[in-house]
Amino acid sequence: MVFFLVICVLCKKSVLNYLNAEHISKSYGELLLFEDLSFSIHKDQKIALIAKNGSGKTSILNILAGKDQPDEGQIVIRKGIRLAFLDQEPEFDESLSIVDAIYAMDIPVLNIIANYEKALKNPEETDAYQKAFEAMERENAWEFETQYQQILTELQLTDLEAKIGTLSGGQKKRLALAQTLLSQPDILILDEPTNHLDLEMIEWLETYFAQTDITLFMVTHDRYFLERVCNEILELDQGKLYSYKGNYSYYLEKKEARLMIEAAELGKAKQLYKKELDWMRRQPKARTTKSKSRIDDFTDIKAKAHQRRKEHEVQLELNMERLGSKIIEFHNVSKTFGDTTILDGFDYTFKKGERVGIIGKNGTGKSTFLNLLTNAIRPDGGKIVLGETVKIGYYTQDGITSKPGQKVIDVIKEFGDYIPLAKGRQISAQQLLERFLFDRKKQYDFVEKLSGGEQKRLYLCTVLIQNPNVLILDEPTNDLDIVTLNVLENFLLDFPGVLLVVSHDRYFMDKIVDHLFVFRGNGVIEDFPGNYSDFRAYDQSKSETPTDADNNTEQKTENLEENKAQKLSYNEQKEFKNLESRIRALELDKKQLEQKFHNPELSQDEINDLSQELQDIIDEIETKELRWFELAEKFESS
Repeated sequence: MVFFLVICVLCKKSVLNYLNAEHISKSYGELLLFEDLSFSIHKDQKIALIAKNGSGKTSILNILAGKDQPDEGQIVIRKGIRLAFLDQEPEFDESLSIVDAIYAMDIPVLNIIANYEKALKNPEETDAYQKAFEAMERENAWEFETQYQQILTELQLTDLEAKIGTLSGGQKKRLALAQTLLSQPDILILDEPTNHLDLEMIEWLETYFAQTDITLFMVTHDRYFLERVCNEILELDQGKLYSYKGNYSYYLEKKEARLMIEAAELGKAKQLYKKELDWMRRQPKARTTKSKSRIDDFTDIKAKAHQRRKEHEVQLELNMERLGSKIIEFHNVSKTFGDTTILDGFDYTFKKGERVGIIGKNGTGKSTFLNLLTNAIRPDGGKIVLGETVKIGYYTQDGITSKPGQKVIDVIKEFGDYIPLAKGRQISAQQLLERFLFDRKKQYDFVEKLSGGEQKRLYLCTVLIQNPNVLILDEPTNDLDIVTLNVLENFLLDFPGVLLVVSHDRYFMDKIVDHLFVFRGNGVIEDFPGNYSDFRAYDQSKSETPTDADNNTEQKTENLEENKAQKLSYNEQKEFKNLESRIRALELDKKQLEQKFHNPELSQDEINDLSQELQDIIDEIETKELRWFELAEKFESS
């Protein structure tokens, strides 16, 4: 009996309820974002909310955090629960210093630490020091002070006297993150926590959350972050909430199964509807009580049979200007700002079809490099040559700049009423916007009223509409939903021009790029032949310190690999490393395409088109696998 009671107590503790959202709804004017949503947050849950742009994800977070109120329903929070909110764009009093902003937080122990540090600076005031020391002892503030210092160090906030007004967007995000972590909340609500953070910082945050007992509720598009941190996915899909008790991979698997079941049920409902419709048509006017009951049921059967999923996806089918053999050449280019060297005699010639990822810590020159490439700034030395046929499309972090009162349709019509497509075809501005998921009603909304993700989708449309053959994407994944990201990735995989990507989205980088420019700082740029995960594995292995006993073995292995690699040219080494990730991406595309055949509403023409598309992917996989085996055999030969 005692054992049973202990088990019950443990069970109750493990599912301790912190917060309930009860039948909440929210609309803005005629726009209904969501209605009658209910869910709970329990202790130690790490929940991610997934939904398409414009579905109200940020509104849900604001309601949970108390920054907004639902039109209907309520949020019930357990008594004594502390809640912290990390906004996408945190706001600060920019006249404060970092340390002032930290101590301005409503955390009593911080005041104790502040008094103690003040006493340390005035050792002659022995009474004040003694009181401060005793307060530190009494509240056990030493442990918190250690944690406080560690978090600030890990977040690279070392200059505590720096004014917030002088900080970059990434530094402000890290300061906001430090504040939320130091507040030691019971529930931490996060809106796109990885935006504006560099890759190193994202990986630290990922590890911190994965290893810490903290309750999280977040919106993020970072799929590796979802995979490694979250233990539950909450999806808002066509107005309904679906819960998946697992990480991102589990969610993908179970969602696929759910959609297959829904498709099968829809097929059965349609068959039953046809049967009942035939019965209804044959019924005489005089009906029995039994037949009247069947007639009443017919309405429900009809509704089920006519249910349709709105599986509209962005269609990125646009023309591309012809690209000549000369594209972009850097000849001994140098650039400095004050004492900071960005480029130091940099030489590189871009080739057709090249896909470059650009990574490096903040301040190492990534944005400067893009500004040099687009002629926004001039080099101090050397020259940059652009081919005559080059047409650059530049997607910047700043996003779209609209005029006051400008509507969505007006933004696109600035480029013309009709937009050219491939093979001499054209579509109207309205049709193009529909391809980017802006229906006719949404096209006449004011741009400033769009959600962050919708504005980024519109901005992407304005960049691609100009038919560039050199595409530069600076943090393209910020604010885009996962569905749009998948479509963008598939478009970029087939983009035949030159692609340069700066992104903190590791999943996106792994799928898209063939090699990396690694900005190390002080003008050092390494050309790494592989994607981001390849680079991290290489970089980590290089930083490890093997024992003396292992050293000789490792050296022999390195020499062996070096001798093997010499059998391949530089371009072949690069191709060999990239083929594997490209084959993986094609296999994913093949799997997604195969799922479309489960749709019972496909016409014969649609089936034929899908079959041809599937065959093309299968042929490409076979071609790339043959090439991989050819290079592998050459690599292994001695």
